[in-house]
Amino acid sequence: MFNILHSTKIYMALQPVDMRKGFNGLFALVTEKLGGKPLRGSLFVFTNKSRNRVKILYWDGSGLWVFAKRLEEGRFSWPTKIERGKKLRIEPAALSMLLAGIELKQGMKKAWYEA
Repeated sequence: MFNILHSTKIYMALQPVDMRKGFNGLFALVTEKLGGKPLRGSLFVFTNKSRNRVKILYWDGSGLWVFAKRLEEGRFSWPTKIERGKKLRIEPAALSMLLAGIELKQGMKKAWYEA
């Protein structure tokens, strides 16, 4: 996995996304649907309906990155019952756990995210 600074803001899109979306599609989704600003160095994390794939959009100061991961078995843990908003802010440790296949519902403290 890549290193993420503790100060990096990470947002999870709560609704599933079509994983055929690339740089432009994810960028548009962040700006138009999530109300985010992708050119400020935040990470935006997306999953598909089956929750077996994840894409991350990131601006490093000179260009956009899209990271992708596909699980061979199982599903990613994903928040489903957050009432407010379309995105959820999480800490870098929570993203690492998510990508490692750890169930966030039982392993995450409430202080790790903001709705």
